[in-house]
Amino acid sequence: IAEYHERGYVVPDYRLPETTLQEIRDRHSALLERHPEFRDNASALLSYDLGFLNYARDPSILDMVEQVVGPDICLWNMSFFAKPALNGKKTPFHQDGQYWPIQPLATCTVWIAIDAANVENGCLQYIPGSHKSRKLRAHEQKDDPNYTLNQELRPEEYNPDEAENLILEAGQMALHDVFLSHGSDENHSPHPRRGMTMRMMPTSSVYDRDLARRRHAERGGTDMSHHSLFLMRGQDTSGQNDFRLRTAADAR
Repeated sequence: IAEYHERGYVVPDYRLPETTLQEIRDRHSALLERHPEFRDNASALLSYDLGFLNYARDPSILDMVEQVVGPDICLWNMSFFAKPALNGKKTPFHQDGQYWPIQPLATCTVWIAIDAANVENGCLQYIPGSHKSRKLRAHEQKDDPNYTLNQELRPEEYNPDEAENLILEAGQMALHDVFLSHGSDENHSPHPRRGMTMRMMPTSSVYDRDLARRRHAERGGTDMSHHSLFLMRGQDTSGQNDFRLRTAADAR
């Protein structure tokens, strides 16, 4: 816990077993057969396959998240960042909170390596301690077809030389803070680098759908106003979160 708050991320001992990893790979492959447009980034998994929710119910993962966000936990998104072999795209350095319509801004991301992640295939890179100001740094819009996201930290806002490579074996995971600066390089290796994320916020925060719509209108990218919210533990202490199930039809 101290490491998470000091560095902005932590790699726990817990990992998913190979049988679970293979289930996730098979489910992801089935999703891509139906939706090849998700080749690089499936940002709303649960709108297209609710079965992914089963992996977020893992009590060991929820126990870890509870230690950093508290006992009242809302899962508001799961996504798949897939860097295919040979031509996986770059993710620019950014802070997650630049994208997310959450007030006040708070989320612990669980990033799970579905394949081994290393320097050769474009592992995540974290800048330790960059979360401590609890503020969003200046970003600029980059609508680059070779990027997975369109918001990039301005050059004066970070030093890539301070970044640490998040090298993980398949099944390992990292938990990171919403304000932590991070990104990843392209994958030119012959090996895929698939990562699945779970986004967990304390229910004292509110998922603001009107803010999501305004940001989508201003910036383009993914419309986050249609994400489903799932109460994983405790209660909605804000009393304002909408837990209605939303489907792929809502997202179109």
